[in-house]
Amino acid sequence: MVTRRSMGTAVGLALLILMVTTGYAWPVNKTSFSFSGPVALPGVTLGAGRYVFERASDDVTIVKVMSSDERRMYLLAFTRLVDRPANLPMTAQIVLGESARGVAPPIKAWYPEGRAQGHEFIYDTH
Repeated sequence: MVTRRSMGTAVGLALLILMVTTGYAWPVNKTSFSFSGPVALPGVTLGAGRYVFERASDDVTIVKVMSSDERRMYLLAFTRLVDRPANLPMTAQIVLGESARGVAPPIKAWYPEGRAQGHEFIYDTH
């Protein structure tokens, strides 16, 4: 006889197996940032405002950047895992690069809070 509890366990187990076999990963790190002026990412300039940065897991180099309500995606890109510079406090999360006057500074790297490694964005140098 199948009980409601055993059916729930079976469905839960089936979903877990499906997620593992398809490579699905729940987001483990999502951070919001507010910028007072424009900033650049590969292929896009973000205006002043609040944005959500998300990564799937510690060892995955894909980063997604979305609007604050997470309805619009601005960037989905591979990054390079990089070690946090020794002189960068553990609370610092965004490192900006240099830019010409009037040009949005590029976000060089995102270091999730408290993490020794971060994500360096890859820009086309042509």
